[in-house]
Amino acid sequence: VQLQASGGGLVQAGGSLRISCAASGSTFSTYYMGWFRQAPGKERELVARINWSGSVTSYAGSVEGRFTISRDNAKNSVHLQMNSLRPEDTAVYYCAASSRWTVVTTLYEYWGQGTQVTVSS
Repeated sequence: VQLQASGGGLVQAGGSLRISCAASGSTFSTYYMGWFRQAPGKERELVARINWSGSVTSYAGSVEGRFTISRDNAKNSVHLQMNSLRPEDTAVYYCAASSRWTVVTTLYEYWGQGTQVTVSS
């Protein structure tokens, strides 16, 4: 599976942004998908994940209620809708695919190249 993230940009605090990840390959629907982020000087962290069908999602506490992950298996894509953005959400955001329902970063087998999200105060 090859992943390509897009949609990042600069937004003011309190604003919204939707980032997307396009996947190649016919097996996309068999993978669990996650969105990670990495800020300068910090470890990469999982912010949201979604199961095969999109019926189950999970979020980090710092984004719960503000971010929504979704997927469209017919279009081989996964999205992250980010609302009420804060300066501390500034990071490079990565989509990733795993054959396991996991929070362990190293168990995500495929990674997109990342898209920068910058939230100004």
